Amino acid sequence: MVKKNDVIRLERESVIRILKPKLIMTLANLIEKSLDRAEFLKLCKRVEYTIRAWYLLHFEEMMQLYALVDPVYGAQNLEQQNLTDAEIDVFEQKFLSLLFQVMQKSNFNIATDEDIEIAAAGQYRLHLPITVDESKLDKKLLKRYFEEHQYENAPEYADKYVIFRRGIGIDRMTDYFFLEKVDMLIARGWRYLLRKTWLGRILSRRPPKRQKKEKKNHIPDTDSEDLYVERIRLENMELSLKSLLSKTTIQEPTFDRIIVIYRRANTKGKKGRGIYVKHFKNIPMADMEIVLPEKKNPGLTPMDWVKFLGTALVGLVAVISSLEMPKADLWFTIAFLSAVVGYLAKTYFTFQQNLAVYQNLITQSMYDRQLDSGKGTLLHLCDDVIQQEVKEVIVSFFILMEQGTVTIQDLDTGCEELLQDEFGETCNFDVDDAVKKLEKLGIVSRDSIGRYQCVGLKRANEIIGPTTEELVMKVRDGTNEPAQL
Repeated sequence: MVKKNDVIRLERESVIRILKPKLIMTLANLIEKSLDRAEFLKLCKRVEYTIRAWYLLHFEEMMQLYALVDPVYGAQNLEQQNLTDAEIDVFEQKFLSLLFQVMQKSNFNIATDEDIEIAAAGQYRLHLPITVDESKLDKKLLKRYFEEHQYENAPEYADKYVIFRRGIGIDRMTDYFFLEKVDMLIARGWRYLLRKTWLGRILSRRPPKRQKKEKKNHIPDTDSEDLYVERIRLENMELSLKSLLSKTTIQEPTFDRIIVIYRRANTKGKKGRGIYVKHFKNIPMADMEIVLPEKKNPGLTPMDWVKFLGTALVGLVAVISSLEMPKADLWFTIAFLSAVVGYLAKTYFTFQQNLAVYQNLITQSMYDRQLDSGKGTLLHLCDDVIQQEVKEVIVSFFILMEQGTVTIQDLDTGCEELLQDEFGETCNFDVDDAVKKLEKLGIVSRDSIGRYQCVGLKRANEIIGPTTEELVMKVRDGTNEPAQL
């Protein structure tokens, strides 16, 4: 079974997916002296406590504002506040601003139109055209936000909903896929028949699709820093009768995390203020439509109806015409009629099968792939920001500690190589943001030519100083007097 190349090129992301405890302990074990190792572990705790304190007010304000736009309890909270519509509008935009800042710090990116097009260029488990019922979505809230913040290259759908994505993974399925293979063989046989007859000009005429994305599917350059992921699909395999009875593995890249933000349209004259925030995991790119809000019920596409009715009509005309001929070929008529009936049956049963798969995917997205929604998602994001920020500071400080005085380019390279060599993790390390945090902590300095160096471990702990958490733990453990607080 030969598989053709279908490769997607993706930019490396800045997210560090290594668990923080594993990161800290692995780096600590690389330090030879026990005293330095103890100072390093103390520094890691103080860095986390300090960064957590930085974001505390930001998170509290965001959660307070969300209480006003919570789809469940927001209406009750608004009644208690007795706010005007203008004031509520201001609070809504403030909430979105704080939320988008958190998303950025968590290394989430807005899915661009190009991302959506690349994802939709293939099929995985979902084989139905899924569209959004735009009449059920508000088009004012997000449109106003993007206009006020002057986002460059905002996606076309951004006035109705926003999709944030982070991380790339792989989803594989191994099965016989018997019905799918039979369907594929029938479709290929029908296309062959159309090419050999004048019917092909009628039924196969369609506009070219996604010519732009063909440039993405090529053999990767080994020197490139981008990430290349291969799609393995039945459509690109050479099928035979033997392969029908053997297991096949298909593969699709996934978005490791997806967060969708939207608001429903007003219904029956009632103005709703709820903002929905939904969090999903491991969504195959080709099936990304399952996370879209307010989806329409899928049905046969106009092209399917044209093929369905057109094939029946043309087949009927062709059979009647052949029977009226004085030397009609009975076997040809039976074969042609069988092909027409087979194609009609194939179209109908394929739709029914795809509809069942779609319903299963929707159920799965609700129970297996949806991590959380609303307040739960916001709390998760708050913790995720702290984890990402702490890991960036720890990795960059470790490199400065090991390499001494370096340029920011060398620091960037050193951090990425450390993650790759010690953890097998490939990422586009956000060195600029990491250096800003180190400077804010006061534990690095820059010389006259722009090179960076860090202070010693003991001095770094002295600069940051004891944190509130440390003092509380001392009181709890009885090693300090409450009066000292």
